[in-house]
Amino acid sequence: MQADHRPQLDEIALLRLVDRFYERVRADPLLAPVFGAAVSDWDDHLARLTDFWSSVMLTSGRYKGNPVALHLLHAGAMTPERFERWLALWTLTSGEMLPADTATIIQGKAARIAESLQLAIEFRPSPAA
Repeated sequence: MQADHRPQLDEIALLRLVDRFYERVRADPLLAPVFGAAVSDWDDHLARLTDFWSSVMLTSGRYKGNPVALHLLHAGAMTPERFERWLALWTLTSGEMLPADTATIIQGKAARIAESLQLAIEFRPSPAA
């Protein structure tokens, strides 16, 4: 019998992870002002992010948005330093709340997502003159 190498993760674990992570984001001196200015409905935001991670990690297909377009709206606020802090908090939180192998997988995906968002922000076309 072969071992199952899929991440040990379910919807409840994702919900708890997203909630705990954004508690930290909202309390972080570097990130709180950015997210406070960008997010007006935290319940909606947390639900969307849980859907996003469900789609990424569980292939549920629940997320229907465009994260790059949404992040471009607040592009000036998310500096490389803030992306780094976001990723550090995600790594800390996921490392505390998930089995080590699952945490490693979700951390790798988060790092690639952060890199993609940073590149999209850095290389976005400038507005037409």
